Amino acid sequence: QVQLVESGGGSIQAGGSLRLSCDYSAYATSTNRVAWFRQGPGKEREWVATTYPGIRGDKTYYPDYVKGRFTISQDKSENTVYLQMNSLNPEDTATYYCAASSGAIRYGLGDRRDYQYWGQGTQVTVSS
Repeated sequence: QVQLVESGGGSIQAGGSLRLSCDYSAYATSTNRVAWFRQGPGKEREWVATTYPGIRGDKTYYPDYVKGRFTISQDKSENTVYLQMNSLNPEDTATYYCAASSGAIRYGLGDRRDYQYWGQGTQVTVSS
């Protein structure tokens, strides 16, 4: 069973930066993709970033609304995935979730249906 624990959320002013961490359990070697999603007040859960093992190293993928501002990275020696968030704005306010998958891609790298394991989330609040 893969367990995921997020940390690093908080309150910050617009333009600031935060780094979220996702610690995953020792069984994480069974996973092959790790991602971040977020859910803002009254909104659907949306994809933020994915890291995926590639032949020449890990690959990263982002939707346009965070590309260039957010960076996902992974420290496999520490079983930790990070999400560096820069130039934050109030629209980034949400609960951020770490997710992992051990299965094949059926719907897409950014589709939550392809992720079997989820953390409890960490709150990020950006004020103007």
